[in-house]
Amino acid sequence: MTADQVYAGLGLIVVLAVGSQVLASRLRVPALLVLLPAGFLAGALTDDVDPQRLLGSAFSPLVSLAVAVILYDAGLGLDLKRLRGHNRRVVIRLLWLGVLLTVVSAALFAVPVLDMSAQAAVMLAAILVVSGPTVVGPLLDFVRPSERLRRILVWEGSLIDPVGGILGALVFHGVLAGNRPGFGSGLVHFLASAALGVAAGAAGAAVLWLLLGRVRLSEELATSVQLAAVIGVAAGCDALRDDTGLIAAVVMGMAMANLPGLDLPVRRPFFETLVSLIIGLLFVSISATVTPASLRHVVLPSLALVALLVLVTRPLVAHLAALGTDVPGRERWFIGWMAPRGIVAAATASTFSAELADHHIAGAARILPATFVVIVATVTLYGLTAFPVARRLGVLRPARSRPLLVGGAPWVVDAACALRAAGVDVLMWAGADEERARIEAAGLPLAPGELFAAATGAGAELEGITSVLLLTGEDDFNALASVTLRESVEGLVGRLAPQSGDRGAPGRSAGGDVLFGPGLSGAEIAARYRAGARVETRTADGPLPEGVRVLFAVGLEGRLEVATDGGRPEPAPGDTLVVLREA
Repeated sequence: MTADQVYAGLGLIVVLAVGSQVLASRLRVPALLVLLPAGFLAGALTDDVDPQRLLGSAFSPLVSLAVAVILYDAGLGLDLKRLRGHNRRVVIRLLWLGVLLTVVSAALFAVPVLDMSAQAAVMLAAILVVSGPTVVGPLLDFVRPSERLRRILVWEGSLIDPVGGILGALVFHGVLAGNRPGFGSGLVHFLASAALGVAAGAAGAAVLWLLLGRVRLSEELATSVQLAAVIGVAAGCDALRDDTGLIAAVVMGMAMANLPGLDLPVRRPFFETLVSLIIGLLFVSISATVTPASLRHVVLPSLALVALLVLVTRPLVAHLAALGTDVPGRERWFIGWMAPRGIVAAATASTFSAELADHHIAGAARILPATFVVIVATVTLYGLTAFPVARRLGVLRPARSRPLLVGGAPWVVDAACALRAAGVDVLMWAGADEERARIEAAGLPLAPGELFAAATGAGAELEGITSVLLLTGEDDFNALASVTLRESVEGLVGRLAPQSGDRGAPGRSAGGDVLFGPGLSGAEIAARYRAGARVETRTADGPLPEGVRVLFAVGLEGRLEVATDGGRPEPAPGDTLVVLREA
């Protein structure tokens, strides 16, 4: 290819990747629904968007390293301490039953229907066990199922990606080992590859733990160090033994999420932005390699495989996983109707398919187009039907808001009680033991300590929080937390006005929504409270008396409006107001 063709091809891939994600966000659909057709059409209509011609022999290694970065990021969300409570049994069963039944059913089905060898069929089945938060998360944001369902499905999606990545790599090496003469040498090769990945991942995690926990690094350097460590370890592993870098990346991510002594968060906005860009680039590039000719004899058999996975395997897994638990039948059916395939399936299929075909594994050339069809079909099917199915089953989340109130001063606790009395599902968090005891004594739900400590949005999203109100007496903490949470909470992130009335005070210059309007800083409210002011509820009918300031307005369905310096709530007749009444 000429230099002009390379420029045009690479530029078009980047533009298609980002443009498709922007369009998907505007349409409120999973990005895969736009990325896959865009890449496929670009690859079919022009020769410029051909990553194998653009990058040559570097394409497969780059895909492997990109997947390593994605799997490391997925592993960072795998904090095992937060997998507890009554949902633990269901999530664990979904993982091992899902892997077992998917591999068995898909492999047995693929041999006769897709005309694959047993080795290629097992490889395809191992690839298709993954789902992933990059696909499940957007669907759940759109559907908004009940809190329990969201927790179960988010945890399953977060855990299945690294599990599937490890399984895919191990099966790949097992297939290659089985294709070599001599069972003993094949087994040794298989075990050596797995051991290399685990050992290198553990060593890389130890180095990262020392650097991030013992060396004072800026956020930019901490992100760069993680990226360099993941790519360096994965590249080194792959240079010694093919694709062992995937195992190392997953081990590194899981270890970093669970190692003690790391006070600073290991996920950074730039790192998450990079992962999002990588996902877009991979989907466009990989789907561009799927030619119309390769799909000619694969589409119908692959759709039959989708029917098996969607209508038989997944519902069976969901019902077996919930057996003997308190998960009701309607929620079991919805869990059984939510298993889209995502980026890890596409990337691992692209990496393994060509390699197995080069080793003359019968049917290996069909792994990538079959995976492509399964991804498109499952994402489209679940994307179009998840909401009506959830509504029909009656598992949608109530329309009422769920704010997280941060702080435990007496007036904050009274405000939370008033909101709960008005029909708002309140969640609270406080750092001081005295404040936490005050919250518990009032009978209010108290978020676990790590929820706010992991203020990257993952915990807040897991709890279904719609807004965060920072009501502590520490202005610097409120300002810093508002900056941190603003990137990850979709709803309002509000904070109290700083004690100083100067508009240039550091707390105010941090940005974000300042709560309750002018003159009501945390110190001012506390002083008025000590003087006899109280937080109480009133109906929105008629004018308010003197000495009453509106803090919140609650609609009939529990929807919350908060007074800020940008405007006051506009309640309708019959709404409930939460006000601060002077003594």
